[in-house]
Parts: sequence; structure tokens; C-alpha cells
Amino acid sequence: MTVPNITLNDGKTIPQLGFGVFQIKPEDTKAATLTALEVGYRHIDTAEMYGNEKEVGEAIAESGIPREEVFVTSKLNNGFHDPALATENGKKSADLLGGYTDLFLIHWPLPTVSDFVPTWKAFEELYHAGTARSIGVSNFQAHHLNRLRDEATITPAVNQIEVHPYLEQDALRAHNRELGIATEAWSPIAQGLVLDDETITRIARAHDKTPAQVVLRWHIQRGDIVFPKSVTRARVEENFQIFDFELSAEDITDITGLDKGHRTGPDPDTFDYVPA
Repeated sequence: MTVPNITLNDGKTIPQLGFGVFQIKPEDTKAATLTALEVGYRHIDTAEMYGNEKEVGEAIAESGIPREEVFVTSKLNNGFHDPALATENGKKSADLLGGYTDLFLIHWPLPTVSDFVPTWKAFEELYHAGTARSIGVSNFQAHHLNRLRDEATITPAVNQIEVHPYLEQDALRAHNRELGIATEAWSPIAQGLVLDDETITRIARAHDKTPAQVVLRWHIQRGDIVFPKSVTRARVEENFQIFDFELSAEDITDITGLDKGHRTGPDPDTFDYVPA
């Protein structure tokens, strides 16, 4: 089964479906990542904050798959926005993940505790050095992106934001597109909240698919990059089987119409958590 690629604004390509390792314990990460690679995933999303970069890197090395055939994302932890620390940690993530990151993101803008523009300029240096082959941001709102547009040299390749049927984020996704930034959707099934929704279960029955497959397909057809996570092989395989059916325009409209503005994670305009 072939996963579509999305071409980023820097000319690099990223598989539209990936495997996420958020909340997977370090001791379980290697096995889970190896399973995903065996199933066919070639895009892994991790972060310094998750504490499992090392295990992701080990899994890729042990898989026998050439490093250049696996797209790996990591994200700068919140305590390292100082440009010197951002540079140091960018190199550390690269070392753990096979010598470089395919995509390195500022994890949160942290609007009340730091200025992300100097951090981004350190990211630009990581990009020029080849330490990060693409650079982007996560959880940035339109006004954060506009500051980078006005004050930075390189436009983020990606903005990774919370998106699911109860938080469709169409205005921010449109702003990303306007700036040439790809949207990645985290919490794509709202931590399972949407899987019992009557509209989604109805559409799933009509396509003989599971609710999770329908929601992931909704993301794919809307053009976003998505990376569900699981430690269960059957679920990892299920999440990969979303390219043999297509939702109708009416299906897409019905699912998008479920929006409630409901976040499962923090509000980026107020979240300022920095680890001690």
C-alpha cells in the first residue's frame, strides 16, 4: 500500500501518514516503532519531551531500512528556547535519530515565557547546517506565524496543531496554506472521543470500516499530515489501511460539521509550561 507524499515548501517530501510515539513509554518505544516499520510506515513523529528519541533511533537502525527512507520528526523541548540551547539540543536530537532530523519543530510558542523568534533563527542555522533537513513549528496560532513571516528568513515547512472532528481548525489551516505551510494534525481522533460519535459510526458502517479509519481518512482527504499512535499491532495495521476507500463529499461535510471547538490539549495562547 502506497502512502501519498506531501511536498513541503522547501522541496522536501513527507509521507502523509506516519506513526506517532507520544505517550509511549521509552521501554516500549523500540518495539512499537519496529512494528510500525514492519507494517509499512516510513514516517515517525517523536519529540524531546516524549523522552523516547533514543529508542526511535535504535529501532530505525535495527530495522535494516536505510535511514534516508524513514522520515523522522522531533521537537525542541520547552526548556531550551534559548538560541544556544536550541542549537545544542537540535544537534543532540539529530545524533539520536541517525545523524539528522528530517523535520525539527519548536514544540510550543510559550507566549508568556520566551520570545520564539530568536529560537527560530537558531533553527534556521540548524537548517543551513543540514542538522535539520526541514524546520517547522507546532501549536502556533496565526499571529505567531505572522511574526515569523515578518521577522524571520525561512518560512516554517510545517505547523503541527491539534485537529480532529471536534476541533476542525479550518481558519488556522487556511492561514497555514496561505503562508505555504503544511498542516500536521495531532490528536487526530481526539484521544478516542470522536469514535462513538453517531455521525462517524454511521459513515464507518457505510464503508465497512472502523470509526478510526474513517476519521483518519477524513484527515487525509482534507490534505493534512497525520500520525496516529498505538502499541497494539492490530491497531497499527488498522490505522495503515485507509487508502483502499474514499469518503464522499457529503461524508467530509458531515464530519467537518461536528466541530465543537473542543480541545483535548492546552490553548497555545496561554500554555507556558517549562520543565524544571
